[in-house]
Amino acid sequence: MRKLENILLRGHSEPTADSLTSAAASAGAGRLGVASLDLDALHLHFHSPACQRLYGWLVDYPAEIVPLMDILLGRELETLRETLRLQQEPEVLPRVQVRPFHLRNLSHMRELDPNSIDTLLSIRGMVVRTSPVIPDLKVAFFQCSICGQSEQVTIDRGRISEPTQCPTCHVRHGYSLIHNRCYFSDKQMVRVQETPDEVPAGETPASIVVFAYDDLVDAVRPGDRVEVTGVFRAQARRVNPKITKVKSIYKTYVDAIHFRKVVSHGSSAAGTRSANTAAKVTHGSRFSPERIAELEELSKKTDVYDRLVKALAPSIWELDDVKKGVLCMLFGGNSRKDGETKLNKRGDINILLVGDPGTSKSQLLGYVHKLSPRGVYTSGKGSSAVGLTASVVRDPETRELVMESGALVLSDQGICCIDEFDKMSGTTRAILHEAMEQQTVSIAKAGIIATLNARTSILASANPVESRYNPSLSVVENIQLPPTLLSRFDLIYLILDAPNVDNDRMLGQHLVGLYYETPNVVEPPLDHGLLRDYIAYARENIHPELSDLASRELISAYIEMRRGGSGGNGGRGRTISATPRQLESLIRLSESLARMRYSRVVTRTDVREAVRLMKVATQAAATDPRTGRIDMDMITTGRSTLERELEENLGASLKELLIERRGNRMSVSEIRRTLEEILNTQIQQEDLTEVLRMFEADGLVQYSERSQTVFVRAGVVG
Repeated sequence: MRKLENILLRGHSEPTADSLTSAAASAGAGRLGVASLDLDALHLHFHSPACQRLYGWLVDYPAEIVPLMDILLGRELETLRETLRLQQEPEVLPRVQVRPFHLRNLSHMRELDPNSIDTLLSIRGMVVRTSPVIPDLKVAFFQCSICGQSEQVTIDRGRISEPTQCPTCHVRHGYSLIHNRCYFSDKQMVRVQETPDEVPAGETPASIVVFAYDDLVDAVRPGDRVEVTGVFRAQARRVNPKITKVKSIYKTYVDAIHFRKVVSHGSSAAGTRSANTAAKVTHGSRFSPERIAELEELSKKTDVYDRLVKALAPSIWELDDVKKGVLCMLFGGNSRKDGETKLNKRGDINILLVGDPGTSKSQLLGYVHKLSPRGVYTSGKGSSAVGLTASVVRDPETRELVMESGALVLSDQGICCIDEFDKMSGTTRAILHEAMEQQTVSIAKAGIIATLNARTSILASANPVESRYNPSLSVVENIQLPPTLLSRFDLIYLILDAPNVDNDRMLGQHLVGLYYETPNVVEPPLDHGLLRDYIAYARENIHPELSDLASRELISAYIEMRRGGSGGNGGRGRTISATPRQLESLIRLSESLARMRYSRVVTRTDVREAVRLMKVATQAAATDPRTGRIDMDMITTGRSTLERELEENLGASLKELLIERRGNRMSVSEIRRTLEEILNTQIQQEDLTEVLRMFEADGLVQYSERSQTVFVRAGVVG
């Protein structure tokens, strides 16, 4: 103890006093008056030769060294009682726990062996499940049932030694456990799984059970990428709970000492200690003052918008408008929740990429997945409904039914990237309707009824039905997705591979340059880490509001978009070129564009750029190939206004023809030829067949598909 005191506190009383005082001051945010003091083990190792020896002891004997550190800091805190009293702190001193983190070596789950048992180690992975809070017995209270003599026994290495004989009445085995006078602490089971980039080829992801105690309970949630520092334990399994005989195979787990959130594949955020600090991340806990100053200086540059576009996926050539839309999705709009009216307005932007093969759609999805701190990547063909929402499985430890989160829930407040969206089954796609608009996932199975948050942006890519996009068909006919699902996407980009000599030459030079010995890639203006921090800081701290000028510009732009479909002759004035959903999308896009500049107010320039993005994306997808006009019915209903008008005219003319031929049988080819002469236009066989089936359902005709004839019933009236 004396040697440890000399190493830790000799000559460093002032910094230690400041850190201990701040830890004691923050103890109110923890559980049961427990304060945490984070100790960077890497700093400890490189401090001095004596500290290097202490680091070795800490890694090899954590069960002995960490409690000694707690005792030593508790004594030091006693000497600082007067300082705390001057700061008007409570008289009861908190219990300070030392939490070492940032070890020199990072262990992999697959490499843990018997040599690692009872040592301090760090592992990285993604949290896939957390259990409810479990009471963990620390001090047992025993009372003699004969004379009432009481005795308290502290847990030692996971065991409670029950007293056998009462010292007062000398009765053997007369003690009973009084539960309501025992001391319990909070305990939680967290299952951590390997991240997809660490799984070896041909293997399934490994997972490990982590137990969190006291103020580490509820510090992480499913979907977080974390670095866990703790003690690797092995526990014997009993053959039967009532028999002391144990199996030869032991159960392994990790007793967590520290959680640190990993924001990317190479860097970590500050450690999270309690539920409150995990929910309320302060600026200082995530970014240093120097980093914040660097981010705000970057936001003041006039060309910050172009810099961000060039920094996003620099290996992908061109596609600037697509990158701008993806940037808007990464920054996102404001999510509003009105507590009085229970009105939720989503701020997440959904994007669909439709195009020819080989247009770098999947590569863009992979880049966004790596850039997002809570991103999940999945494929349409390999995803099921429970894989996207939540599955109910039986816990191997307790044998109870528990719920495990799916891809949409794990990517809450992040981005869910779905590749091969068109190959997803119909039952799986039906799940997305609720998640994309209400941003919740409701399940009711195995007696578990729950509504889970799925506040995620969806970035999906799809290929056309015939492998290449057919410009003469609508988007719905090209990818054959339900119109109700298509209308929930804010931006729908058509990425076509049109041959052009100049563009093909530049693209070829770009692709060949990537395979040089020193790749010929244009250096992006922002590195990956700076771009990620810039986006994260904007999402946490920048919440722009609409100005009066921007509101008027939005309304006028919406009216102009609606007017773009009206005007013209006859019934075509009913063409809908914009819906209220497009207006909400414009608001979200404008807010995200203001966030890119770290602006607190949405300006008219942001609205105009949002309108331009809407026109080059969604309205291009909503263009009717027959008339060249913008018709949002192509997306919302799957049929254009012109198609519905042609069907109405065809039905009226066919009914007049059938009235003249009552009681007769006619061939379909004869009906088609007669109608083409009457309407003076070419009629598709599918359109005529659909109208005949509609008339057959109404009882007007009898249609034989095999002989391609129609019998007109006598009861047909005009």
